Amino acid sequence: MEATWWSIVPPLLAITCAIITREVLLSLLLGVLSGALILANFSIAGGLSDSFQTIFVQVADPEWTVPILIFVFMLGGITALFGKSGATEQFGKWAMSKVKTRVGAQFVTMLTGYAIFIDDYFNSLAVGQIARPITDEHGVSRSKLAYLIDSTGAPICVLIPLSSWGAYVFSLLAEPIKTYGLGHSPVSAFFSVVPANYYAISSLFIVFLVIWMRVDFPLMRKHEQQAVDRRHGDKKLMTEHVQISFSQALDLLIPIFVLIVATIGFFLHTGGYFKGGNSLMEASGEGNITLALVYGVVVAVIVSALLYVPRKKLKAKEFISTFTKGMENMLGGALILVLAWSIGDIVGRLETGHFLASLVDGNVAFWVIPSILFVLGCLMSFATGTSWGTFAIMIPIAATIVGSTNPEWILPAIGAVMAGAVFGDHCSPISDSTILSAIGAECELMDHVSTQIPYALTAALTSLIGYIVFGLTSLVWLGLAVNLLALIGILLLMKQRMLPVIEATD
Repeated sequence: MEATWWSIVPPLLAITCAIITREVLLSLLLGVLSGALILANFSIAGGLSDSFQTIFVQVADPEWTVPILIFVFMLGGITALFGKSGATEQFGKWAMSKVKTRVGAQFVTMLTGYAIFIDDYFNSLAVGQIARPITDEHGVSRSKLAYLIDSTGAPICVLIPLSSWGAYVFSLLAEPIKTYGLGHSPVSAFFSVVPANYYAISSLFIVFLVIWMRVDFPLMRKHEQQAVDRRHGDKKLMTEHVQISFSQALDLLIPIFVLIVATIGFFLHTGGYFKGGNSLMEASGEGNITLALVYGVVVAVIVSALLYVPRKKLKAKEFISTFTKGMENMLGGALILVLAWSIGDIVGRLETGHFLASLVDGNVAFWVIPSILFVLGCLMSFATGTSWGTFAIMIPIAATIVGSTNPEWILPAIGAVMAGAVFGDHCSPISDSTILSAIGAECELMDHVSTQIPYALTAALTSLIGYIVFGLTSLVWLGLAVNLLALIGILLLMKQRMLPVIEATD
């Protein structure tokens, strides 16, 4: 259908209801139903039929959603195995003897997020498995953990060429490069776009500053203080931590290490790196990350069985029952993902993205264009819950708008679009990245969304300032520098005015 104002009703309805009611499943379902009703010209029978067909298609897609759902369920199963076998508790106690402070626990989470850049889905769930025992032991809230995971997931993946995101961006850069004769290969163009992706860089930088400066926005501080108080009130304090050996911590580390290595290995294998003769960069572009995730978690489950059953950490029958119970625990998260994908399909058919993109047309000063593209990318991605969809729609539009006047601005303009898209994907309650970060941290989705948005908005505000500076000066690096300096200034001001989390000393 032709894009109209009606096209923004379903995502706005879903997001607004989720924020007000905190009932995410119901809110997403309302978004799907309202969108299907609009597509069916307000025929109730047609709308209901289209809604169920849309949801069913998302559940049954063998190339994308089925592997992701299998991975999510199996990860729930292996998480339950870690807990039942005592591996999580042992790792937490061992880590407590090495990581002495709450700040240190958060830095470990941040660095792990930086290191796992192959894919944002993989990042969100793997970092949660590694960091959750450490942050729990130090009284870091699950909301803060979800924020740290989300802020080092998509933002790091979009800046690294050897990732599923990098491969996707390469494919979108090829056409503008050819059309406007930019004289770049997709790889060199990617590296030129990176410094103009102010939001992704700001998101990574603000994580470091928040941890180092020990500053939090009020709602996050409330969650953090509650976590500290709960941990202090726990009578099972850490008197045994020094007695836990590294070999005991391996019960958790080995399966996770296997999961990471196997997933990366299968990803490169499906991309033809080992037998197809493709280079590492080519294999990253052609690899199947969804299949790699499934194969990787299967191998990790097998390794867990070999670790736990022969050593009587778990009996064989108990291993199976624990694994299936863990899979059941992921049902809520899986349903949210399916409905998020469904509303994404609905807004795609409503052409919500094209409608929002059409708003950029008009007589505006050329120096404002990068800022407008960034804001539009934010709105589109937040409303649709997908950064990749925003990339696909907005990158050609940005190249066309800027290329006709100043081709030298094409790559920075694309960077502005990507930055806005990452913002929306980073904090929209209907974004799969946001949902998976909450799942990885075992945090309530709306707790994650509500506590993360102030940080995301701060990074977006300073990014907008950076794009204004770039528009006025044509200097990408100057805009980035002003952006980061503004971010430091805001957090310094916050530190002076906001109370810190009070940690128990006795």
